[in-house]
Order: sequence, then structure tokens, then C-alpha cells
Amino acid sequence: MMLIAQNHLQLILEVGAMLFVTLVFCLNLIPLSLSVVTFLSLFLAGGFTLLFGADILLLIISSSQNEFTHPFGPIALMAIVSAFASLKVMKSSGVDVRPLRKVVLLFLAGITLFGGLMHRSFLILWILGLFIGYIIISKSFREKSVFTLKRIFMFFGAALAGFCGLEIVARITGMTIFSPLLRLGRIEQYSSSSIKMVLNNIQLIGHNGAASFWGTEGTAFAEGYITLPMQLIIFFGLPFPLFCGVLVNQKDTIDYMLPGIFGYGFDFGYLGLVGLIVFVLGTIIIGLKILTMYREKRENNNKKYLGREVLLTGALTAFIAQALIGMFIFNRSINGLALLSFIFLGALILANVVTLKSRTNKNI
Repeated sequence: MMLIAQNHLQLILEVGAMLFVTLVFCLNLIPLSLSVVTFLSLFLAGGFTLLFGADILLLIISSSQNEFTHPFGPIALMAIVSAFASLKVMKSSGVDVRPLRKVVLLFLAGITLFGGLMHRSFLILWILGLFIGYIIISKSFREKSVFTLKRIFMFFGAALAGFCGLEIVARITGMTIFSPLLRLGRIEQYSSSSIKMVLNNIQLIGHNGAASFWGTEGTAFAEGYITLPMQLIIFFGLPFPLFCGVLVNQKDTIDYMLPGIFGYGFDFGYLGLVGLIVFVLGTIIIGLKILTMYREKRENNNKKYLGREVLLTGALTAFIAQALIGMFIFNRSINGLALLSFIFLGALILANVVTLKSRTNKNI
């Protein structure tokens, strides 16, 4: 009975532990060579290009949408950055990567176009992630002049052009869902009251029960504002509070209008927020240290870890970008199905610790 989750937070922790153990076994049992990781990256990038394209097509034709960019955007980012890292490794080995690079750029353009049209938050995540990925790859290969004025303006210019393009599309087609200005207007209109509600009712553990939608019937802790996918909870028949149907509007006061630091702080309290920050910072620091060790092995002509280095580069990039967007801009980027992607990326990064340690001891 102790293993059966009693609330949303316990379920999140248990799923994270299970994913971590699973990925540890996968990294140890599956031979992740550079060619295998490159193929998987291209396969995922192509798949997400088609998926996002189909989603935007359905939006235009029937005004229905699934918003695949929220949960799968970080995974698509991992795939693209891993593909670019693979190209860099192959190029440094003297391989002609020009044909393969064209394929990667094609997928990059497709995901940028379709994902950016679907959601503004994805466009921010995407451009920020590509910038972070470029920095990490450049550092891994000890390239000079990582931060140049031209490159910085290029990324900011791309972001500005993307948002201007979305606003133009929204005005021409009359589809306000594309409009970034509408999104900013909603945030300006509703976020101030949500922030006041959170700050006035957050506690060390959980929140003031009177401030919650569930009122006296709730637990004032882990009440469904931050959850794993609702379908997963329903599938296992867990009796947790869920915001379904018209109740989603009650959840959106936090999930849609506020950054994640407010959402996690309100649902789990100050201790829950501290736990999130420790997890994020710890995962990033550990990931960077392992990536440095992989780089040293590559520079010593040890090619056993090339696939893992490339995969870790993509996963770390996606994790950092998703954490920044989710914690400081849109809570929804690390909630629901997107939270499952976030946990997966974090577990994939941390799983390299066990893999690296076990293989190092074996070689000794």
C-alpha cells in the first residue's frame, strides 16, 4: 500500500523514479552508438515535423487542435540538437555531412514553422533551446567566439520575426489563436489577480484551503493544479482531484496565466518550490559534468561514448530550455503531459551517472 500514490506529488515522484530506473537499464543494455543515436534523432525529428504539420492542418481545416507542441516540443528540440551534435562529431572525424545537414535543416524549418504557428510558447522554447544547444555544442568542441554580436542579434531577430509573422497571419486569416498580442493582453488582464491570490495564500506546505477551488473539501496540498496527464490518473483509477471539463477554467488561473514557480509554489508550498529548484539545478549541474567527462573521453580517442554524448547534449539542452520557460514564463510548459516529458528528460540526464560509473569501474 505504501507504493500506491496518495496524492499528485507522490505520483509524480514515483513515476520519476520508475522512469529513472527504466532509462538506467536502457542505457546499459542498448548499444547507443553514434549511428544509432543519429538515426533515432532524425526519425524523431521527421516524425514531429509530420505531427506538428498535421496539427496545424487540422486547426486550419476544422478549427480543432491537439497542441502537441506543449508535451512534445522539448522532445523535438532534443532530437534536433542531438542531430546537430552528431553532425559536428562526424564532421570532426572527416565525414562529409552536407547531404545529412540538408535533411536536418529541412526538419528544423518544418518544426519551426508548424510549431510556431500552433503556439507562441513553443516558439520561445524553440529559439531559446536552439541558442542553448549552440552554446553547449560549441563549448563541447572548444570553438572560439561563441558569443558574437552577430549571432546574438540573429537569434533575437529570428524570435522577433517569428512573432511578427504570427501576428500578420492572425490579422490576415482572422484566426486570433495565432496572435501573440492577444496572448499578452490576456496575461496583462488576468495574471495580476492570479499572482496576488498565490502570494497571499501560499504556505510552507501547500496553500490556504480557502483559496482553492475545492475549498473545505480539499486537502490544501497537491490539489490538481500540478499533475501528470489526466488520462494516466484516470487509467489507474486514482481518486485524486482533477480539473475536468468546465473546471479547466479554474485551473487556468494558475496553469495558463502564471509562471511555474507560482504554480508549483501554490500547489505544493514553499518546500515544493524549493524541491523543484533543487531538482532542476542539480540535474543541470550533473548533466554538464557528465558531458565534460564524455568530451574528455572523445578527445582521448575513446569512441565508446559518442552516442551517449550526442544524446546527452540534446537532452540537456531541451531540459534547460523547458525548465526556463516553464518556471519563469508558462506553467503549462511543465504541467500535464509536458511534465511527463520534463521528467523523462531529467531522468535521461541523471541515468548517465549510473551508466558512466558502472562502465568506468568495469574498464578499471
